[in-house]
Amino acid sequence: MNVFLVQILCFILLTTSTTISLFIKASEINVESYETDRIIDLPGQPSNPSISHFSGYINVNEEHGRALFYWFFEAQSQPSNKPLLLWLNGGPGCSSIGYGAVVEIGPLLVNQNGEGLKFNPYSWNQEANLLFVESPVGVGFSYTNTSSDLTILEDHFVAEDAYNFLVNWLQRFPQFKSRDFFIAGESYAGHYIPQLAELVFDRNKDRNKYTLINLKGFIVGNPETEDYYDNKGLLEYAWSHAVISDQQYEKAKQVCDFKQSQWSNECNQVMSEVFHDYSEIDIYNIYAPSCHSNSTSSVTVTNNVPESFSKVKNDYRLKRMRIFGGYDPCYSTYAEEFFNRIDVQSSFHANNIRENNNIAWKVCNNSILRTYNFSVFSVLPIYTKLIKGGLKIWIYSGDADGRLPVIGTRYCVEALGLPLKSTWRSWYHNNQVGGRIVEYEGLTYVTVRGAGHLVPLNKPTEALSLIHSFLTGDHLPTTTNTPP
Repeated sequence: MNVFLVQILCFILLTTSTTISLFIKASEINVESYETDRIIDLPGQPSNPSISHFSGYINVNEEHGRALFYWFFEAQSQPSNKPLLLWLNGGPGCSSIGYGAVVEIGPLLVNQNGEGLKFNPYSWNQEANLLFVESPVGVGFSYTNTSSDLTILEDHFVAEDAYNFLVNWLQRFPQFKSRDFFIAGESYAGHYIPQLAELVFDRNKDRNKYTLINLKGFIVGNPETEDYYDNKGLLEYAWSHAVISDQQYEKAKQVCDFKQSQWSNECNQVMSEVFHDYSEIDIYNIYAPSCHSNSTSSVTVTNNVPESFSKVKNDYRLKRMRIFGGYDPCYSTYAEEFFNRIDVQSSFHANNIRENNNIAWKVCNNSILRTYNFSVFSVLPIYTKLIKGGLKIWIYSGDADGRLPVIGTRYCVEALGLPLKSTWRSWYHNNQVGGRIVEYEGLTYVTVRGAGHLVPLNKPTEALSLIHSFLTGDHLPTTTNTPP
């Protein structure tokens, strides 16, 4: 009888693809594999509305003992029907939990002084299941047992670890294996995201060797894309927005060749002066107030003139990550105070790495920024490849960001040479101009009016409309009469 039943089952499985799929899904889902990561009693979490979320470690390299830390939120409604969205922050060396999750798009935002959390009515988990990962190792709670790993960090290393994270995370949460998958992020994630997307895209072609990840596209905000255009745009934006003088601008144009990876001493000098002028305001949101809190070093900027190219480039990237913009430019302090609480780490399943030592959780690990190997000059060739591959790709820019300004990103987009699909025009939100939009064959570019480097922080309702449009295909309103 048992043999007969087995034969019947085999016949059904071999002849009905739907049954096969359902059988595999049911058998693969081991509730214990992810329920142990469920967050039950996060200190300061509001009791209403109910939020289903998980956090923990995913191994990415057993030999070296590398593991990346994640925080995952199920969608607020119909999570089984919503896509999976991975969010990455940049730096390199900054936490997607410290920025994306508790400052920008997560359903729980950190309160002032790290005293607890508040519900975010504009969270992106209204539109998707949200996954945040602290990448690369050395960021936030992510770690490696091989200290030499921290000396060789570069884009390809980070992409490989992120890919392994995804494969192993989907093993822990197998119900998402077939779900539409998108990647989003900002700043230096403008490098991370296209390179991770390319790795997934390439490996999806060999299903005998690699796990299929149902990647559909990506969206990047105020992204670092190509050094030449990004630096050219930074200088032009500083001049056109009255941050630097005509004399500084003309001098920089004379002595700086941003097509070269190594700047001349004269260029080092003049660009240092540009950043000195920017240090008086918030480079990430030039019209926002600066943070004057003395409780953290994260807002301290060193204005000494660098003596070498490597120091210039790293100092200049360091300044980019150490000057924070937004409605409250001191928010990084609040995040650090919250995540360094022992009760928070215990609830967060993160204290096993941090206990019995003096390592503090930081929004940004500046040592990674100093030692990171910036080996990739441009990711534009990856855009060309993935556009041809049919991925859905959007770029957006807050137009008050001085560090990765709209000017430089427009240069990058135009350099792709894509056929124009619809011309530059306004889009509307609550009957006001939300920004501008232009569509090319294979890529959409959107600006967000009045937003800085962290668009969801500065313009949360506009950002929610943006991600809704990206994920669903609903068009952003282009007339004031269209409901937002």
